[in-house]
Amino acid sequence: QVQLVESGGGLVQAGGSLRLSCAASGRTFTNYDMGWFRQAPGKERGFVASIPWSGGSTYYVDSVKGRFTISRDKAENTVYLQMNNLKPEATAVYYCAARKSSLVVLHTTRQVDSWGQGTQVTVSS
Repeated sequence: QVQLVESGGGLVQAGGSLRLSCAASGRTFTNYDMGWFRQAPGKERGFVASIPWSGGSTYYVDSVKGRFTISRDKAENTVYLQMNNLKPEATAVYYCAARKSSLVVLHTTRQVDSWGQGTQVTVSS
């Protein structure tokens, strides 16, 4: 399994930006699809974005399309989530996720092999 450590969360006003980082260690980053999920209080953990090992197409939940960007740096074993024009409904704990590479898009919690500990994002109105 790969170990994941998130950073970059915090408090931001609506309309602001944050960049989350997820550093992988342990087993190499090789052949892992990566993703970001989030969990708001009282809600289930849900998909935000994912990027395959190949680094080709990226995938997003509809509510963040055009505002969030997922990317990865294979040399640094790091995946990022750039979040722009943040809205109060984005307030949640954000979790980094890893899954052995597959042809099926990573988009559900059941597909995840490894989770990070989470980082809090709070967007004030």
